[in-house]
Amino acid sequence: MEQNGQQETSLPTKYDPQSIESGRYEWWVNGKFFEAQPESGKEPYTIVIPPPNVTGKLHLGHAWDTTLQDILIRMKRMQGYDALWLPGMDHAGIATQAKVEGKLKEEGKSRYDLGREKFLEESWKWKEEYAGHIRQQWAKLGLGLDYSRERFTLDQGLSEAVRTVFVKLYEKGLIYRGEYIINWDPQTKTALSDIEVIYKDVQGAFYHMRYPLADGTGSIEIATTRPETMLGDTAVAVHPEDERYKHLIGKTVKLPIVGREIPIVADDYVEMDFGSGAVKITPAHDPNDFEVGNRHGLERVLVMNEDGSMNERAGKYQGMDRFECRKQIVKDLQEMGVLFEIEEHMHSVGHSERSGAVVEPYLSTQWFVKMAPLAEAAVELQKGEDKVNFVPERFEKTYLNWMENIRDWCISRQLWWGHQIPAWYHKETGEVYVGMEAPADAENWKQDEDVLDTWFSSALWPFSTLNWPDEENELFKRYYPTDALVTGYDIIFFWVSRMIFQGLEFTGERPFDDVLIHGLVRAEDGRKMSKSLGNGVDPMDVIDQYGADSLRYFLATGSSPGQDLRFSNEKVESVWNFANKIWNASRFALMNMDGLKYEEIDLTGEKSAADAWILTRLNETIETVTKLADKYEFGEVGRALYNFIWDDFCDWYIEMAKLPLYGEDEAAKKTTRSILAYVLDNTMRLLHPFMPFITEEIWQSLPHEGESIVAAKWPVADPSLSDEQRAGDMKTLMDVIKAVRNIRAEVNTPMSKKVALAIRTHDDSTQAALENNRGYIERFCNPETLNISRDLAAPDKSMSAVVTGAELFMPLEGLINIEEELARLEKELGKWQSELKRVEGKLSNERFVSKAPAAVVEEERAKQKDYQEKYDSVQKRIAELKEI
Repeated sequence: MEQNGQQETSLPTKYDPQSIESGRYEWWVNGKFFEAQPESGKEPYTIVIPPPNVTGKLHLGHAWDTTLQDILIRMKRMQGYDALWLPGMDHAGIATQAKVEGKLKEEGKSRYDLGREKFLEESWKWKEEYAGHIRQQWAKLGLGLDYSRERFTLDQGLSEAVRTVFVKLYEKGLIYRGEYIINWDPQTKTALSDIEVIYKDVQGAFYHMRYPLADGTGSIEIATTRPETMLGDTAVAVHPEDERYKHLIGKTVKLPIVGREIPIVADDYVEMDFGSGAVKITPAHDPNDFEVGNRHGLERVLVMNEDGSMNERAGKYQGMDRFECRKQIVKDLQEMGVLFEIEEHMHSVGHSERSGAVVEPYLSTQWFVKMAPLAEAAVELQKGEDKVNFVPERFEKTYLNWMENIRDWCISRQLWWGHQIPAWYHKETGEVYVGMEAPADAENWKQDEDVLDTWFSSALWPFSTLNWPDEENELFKRYYPTDALVTGYDIIFFWVSRMIFQGLEFTGERPFDDVLIHGLVRAEDGRKMSKSLGNGVDPMDVIDQYGADSLRYFLATGSSPGQDLRFSNEKVESVWNFANKIWNASRFALMNMDGLKYEEIDLTGEKSAADAWILTRLNETIETVTKLADKYEFGEVGRALYNFIWDDFCDWYIEMAKLPLYGEDEAAKKTTRSILAYVLDNTMRLLHPFMPFITEEIWQSLPHEGESIVAAKWPVADPSLSDEQRAGDMKTLMDVIKAVRNIRAEVNTPMSKKVALAIRTHDDSTQAALENNRGYIERFCNPETLNISRDLAAPDKSMSAVVTGAELFMPLEGLINIEEELARLEKELGKWQSELKRVEGKLSNERFVSKAPAAVVEEERAKQKDYQEKYDSVQKRIAELKEI
């Protein structure tokens, strides 16, 4: 870290993530490096964080989601954008209220003991405590959030936005209040929207019953999976074209146990070929029956209380739990002879996503959003140029399918923690008033006690956080629409779709350009992480063990967009090893820079093949990383960075740099130091969005300009530093060194033992490349003698290898087994034969040659030439060995 303007020019011996990450985040925040700069004149780039619920700890899914956003925002900031990453949290109505009520229960209290006002005070205390925990976790992950603009879904500004949206939708007739069958959670005693219901296969039964005709002429057979609801039956329905029952339409049956006469009605809803073709109709306890009841003017008889117990309309079963009632009523019906068969049946039963309780279809007066016109506009948007771009694209179909089959949205919740519905009822007349504030004569009105579904306020997040509904405010005008949303595929319906239709309705624009969809984090064996399985992983524990950088890099590069990610401690550890490699390479470079200052970096001096190659590879890596990151292909970005840093820079260039650094040529030393500084600087910048802590630490020790790598410029390829010819020479040189090492390993000859090396070149350019770089071959191959020539006879009894443009021979008298070498060469010949066959197959395919880009076809032809040359060389060598 820079201290009083003095740059540290060395690194500690050991890479210790805890040490380098400690205090760094506070330094960034205090330096305001993460704050947007609306006055800068730069092009804005905006992401709003998917607000975590103030109910507990962040999990690995949050860590993954926010890491991807942090990568985007750090990269865009470095690319010269005015980057705003707006943080915030969600009040999470049902979930938070359940937590607070659970805490009160431990103290022997309920929310009703406290009353609404005191209960909300407790809820706000909870929010403050857990918001603090979440901020600590964000800090530990290293997230570059602009805390000066943090929002909460229940703060004053967002409350105004929520009321504005409610009132406007109500005035347009898109919000209405009505009695409908809704999904009811008897445990939390609140309504649920369709997507808050999880369906599970449960072993149940069909209960077959006969309802007697009131005139005593017989009975009609029906079947149900919920016999307890029969107490609320108000009709039996048959299909109007069903010949079996035409004569019964209009007659009545006597409802068993209750004794009430109910009509037999004809309705197209009934399936003639399912079961008996006759169904019981319970309008207060089934959504389809509700519609049938509306068509036939049937009474709605509600037989349950909000807690799932039976009410006074259930007669002698009043007070019983619904499932206890089911057992008793089945017993009673059997004794009466009404229930004649119980057929076991596996069926799908809805459960509350929050409490796990079996959901009850329940007649209730609720508030709804009329979805058809809103959904239609959102679907229409996807047909134009300004559509929301889903990444991967396949998720657009998922989104559209839901939008095109949407039902009205039940938005009222029977809770206290949340946005109270801005509707008031006149105490005497019952008149309904909807408005931003209470009516003038407030004492004559009572506000609706329900609150809005949490997703109602979350749906406004991209614009409500930017001070909407004041559309003239600078924040909204500058940063909306946002650029990217990053989220999991599991909340496309809950959240993404709702943000899109609300954004369109209230701003006239899509709320974000792109939606990057990721999957779920799973355990290593592919199973879902859960408390019950005990296979969950706390990201904070992983950071304590391996550091935030290792976890972030693993999360970001461990899968492709839209795919699930399997967590693996072993893979996180391998990233730690990668970070350690970077640390050690940087230490070596810094120890050999001899106090080099930023302004002294000079790349104009004469460059070695290794210098030209590493600068060319750096340019290629910059272009690859930038291109892939813009397409959100972070897994591929990770691979490109890993290959460049580990293989090219650490394993090759640093080793080759030791020759000039430890040599006597001062000019070569100066150039090498400059290249080390330049390449490391650019590499740290490329890696920074993925591994912010280690890159900042190393960058601060390197010759640099600016206060922090956070605000440093994103690398741009410099064509003047690329030298394809000399980079190609280096590649040939590397192939030779690798081939020699492989031969030595095969015959167990250590690098310390000197051996003769002969290289037969096939062309002048290869001859020149190897001759000009003899020093490297002598250093890294340790030959006793080195002969590089176009006119070279293969030595007797030697190992050989083929590289592009040359053949290598190492006479290893007494170490080589001719038969084994022939077997090896035959195997290699088969390899090149196979490669030739593959590429020739492609090139003989007329469709490939005519339709593939010219550059791709040309690349395949170059491969064919290379493979043919290698095949011929190996074949020739086999012939030579056979003559020995």
